[in-house]
Amino acid sequence: MEYIIVGVIVFIILVLITRIKIVPQAQIYIVERLGTFHSEWGTGPHFLVPFIDRVAKKVSIKDQIVDFKPQSVITKDNVSMQIDTVVFFQVTNAKQYAYGVERPMAAIENLSATTLRNIIGDMVLDETLTSRDRINKQITAILDEATDRWGIKVSRVELKNILPPREIQDSMEKQMKAERESREKILLAEGEKKSKILVAEGEKESQILRAEAAKAAEILRAEAEKEAMILRANAVKEKKILESEGDALAIANVQIAQAESLERLNAANPSENVLKYKAIDMFPKVADGKATKIIIPSEIQGIAGLAAGIQGVLSDKKENEQIKK
Repeated sequence: MEYIIVGVIVFIILVLITRIKIVPQAQIYIVERLGTFHSEWGTGPHFLVPFIDRVAKKVSIKDQIVDFKPQSVITKDNVSMQIDTVVFFQVTNAKQYAYGVERPMAAIENLSATTLRNIIGDMVLDETLTSRDRINKQITAILDEATDRWGIKVSRVELKNILPPREIQDSMEKQMKAERESREKILLAEGEKKSKILVAEGEKESQILRAEAAKAAEILRAEAEKEAMILRANAVKEKKILESEGDALAIANVQIAQAESLERLNAANPSENVLKYKAIDMFPKVADGKATKIIIPSEIQGIAGLAAGIQGVLSDKKENEQIKK
């Protein structure tokens, strides 16, 4: 009997221990009592009444990411393609999440697929490929509004891959290749154009520099020639000045010598015969001019008598010298 009582007590203790529940961080437990919703347990320890309460659902309130498989969609221009989506969501109301919809992930997947088909059906292929941001925003708004009554907050929807048919991909690749080749040709043409422009500008600047250098050289040569002419003119001028000064000095010296000669002659009190001799001595100089007619003064017309007088003077001089010897 005692063993039975001890066993019952141990059993009761074990049951009570197992009914203690600790809720981890970022989770909420939905507790039902006798089959109906009782409460939401947050983080921490809780006690579950044996045989009456039960944990109906464990709900994570962290941000969750669901990658759905590719969905087949058709564009406005009847192009079939495969698009897979990634949905970012968070449970904001654990009770609505637990009782609002059966299989929430399946509901979100089907809702995103139908919404995607509706949006893509209003777009052509090129617009679909270039309007990812607009498609993402439209799907996010529609899903967020539809899942609000399920206690789910859809924060973002992303188109992961857009896969058009193989022939469309080949055509797009050819188009991209043609565009790249066209851009390459344009870039090469622009580069060649710029190169020619630079070469022309360099040649132009080179010609300008050569012209300026030639001009400067001509100016320098002209200035040097001008200075040389000035120097030669100054030299000629100085030469003429010196020659004029020399001639003037020579004339002055001659005049001085003549004046002195006249003074000495006057001081010597020359005879008439000597004066006549001097006149005859000056006659060749007078006759040396360019005149065609020479007027001989009357005083020197008796040249024979003058010559005899001079001969007599010379004879007297020789006799005096012999006497002295």
